[in-house]
Amino acid sequence: MSENEETDQSVEESQETEAAPEADGPEEAPFDRKRAEAALRKKNSEAENLRKRLKELEPLAAKAKELEDAQKTETERLNEQLTAQRERAEKAVRAAVASKVEALARDFADPEDAVGSLDLASFVDEDGAIDTAAIKDALADLLKRKPHWARPDEGGPRRPAPDRTQGSSGNGNRSPSDPAQVFAGLMEQALKGR
Repeated sequence: MSENEETDQSVEESQETEAAPEADGPEEAPFDRKRAEAALRKKNSEAENLRKRLKELEPLAAKAKELEDAQKTETERLNEQLTAQRERAEKAVRAAVASKVEALARDFADPEDAVGSLDLASFVDEDGAIDTAAIKDALADLLKRKPHWARPDEGGPRRPAPDRTQGSSGNGNRSPSDPAQVFAGLMEQALKGR
């Protein structure tokens, strides 16, 4: 449809809509064709101006969209960096708690057993501070449950260290421990070999 046909159709529709409310009212105003055409021309002119402004603003809207997307990408990048930094901080806190648990696990034969058995995250409060008293309580409880993990008592009787020279050697050939006997054995072997 051309613009003129749209205008004519718009005029006819506006005449019908104007005529309908007036028919119901007590006063009927006569239809003034010149006034309706002038109003229509004014509206068409305003619509044309708005279309022109829209065409002028479309490139600016596209630029704004690009900047918004670029900002969004920057925001996403910053969010990723923030997440990575939080993960690094959490690892550092876990390492600090593990070190603290290991240092306080003096009564354990192997302090690593205590570190591996406890929930390290439970000893850190919201501010990131380590609760030393809670660690001590947990370690004491762990030793009660697993007494075989305790460090052997050093104040009691000592076990004797094994002596390999005692007992049989299995094949009956025992080497002498006196250096003179060792030298004599070597000399005998050397003379027999001649």
